[in-house]
Amino acid sequence: MANPGPTTSRRALLGALTTAPIAIRPVKAVMSPWQSALADLHEVYDHEPASPQRTKSGRSLSRFRYHNAERFCLKVGAPYACTGEALMYASGIVVQLALSSYLIDIGFDDQWCARQIGLHVAQSLAYANATGLGHDCPNMARLAMVLSPYWQWNRVRLFGEPEPDDGGFTVAQIDPLLRALLDRVHGVTGHPRPNGWRRGRQDRRS
Repeated sequence: MANPGPTTSRRALLGALTTAPIAIRPVKAVMSPWQSALADLHEVYDHEPASPQRTKSGRSLSRFRYHNAERFCLKVGAPYACTGEALMYASGIVVQLALSSYLIDIGFDDQWCARQIGLHVAQSLAYANATGLGHDCPNMARLAMVLSPYWQWNRVRLFGEPEPDDGGFTVAQIDPLLRALLDRVHGVTGHPRPNGWRRGRQDRRS
């Protein structure tokens, strides 16, 4: 029989594979539907980039914040209604608790929110709406601007120092705005109402 020719060794084949160029198919990046909107907000507010990632611990904290928002809301409306700067400060707390509940639920890090957004509820509302909350209420947006940052409504003022502009908001105007926001967060997150919620709502109407 004729000689079939030299046999290529296994070592030679492996050596050829390690030196030959390998064509790698580029992987298409999966872009978040919020990426563009978030990038715009980071630039507007000069914030560090955020990369929302949902977690079980975040879900639990989100529910806790929502329940606190519902309970604190009782201090705003009748029969517990506060007025003046106390009304605005309490409203700021309710709005921030509700919005942080939503942001944390969809994966924002709580420390990032505290460090970048702080007590600026208008910024919280902007981030929430940019990422799917869908609460495009002009009066809520105006109230959020008036409240931001809400620490301004809870500090000692020097003699003659003017109060911040409350935008003309009254309890009768603020109460339904807070209720609508809480209902929206409840509906989007799916968090259950806190224990005693229905009884608390009934007490407010009495």
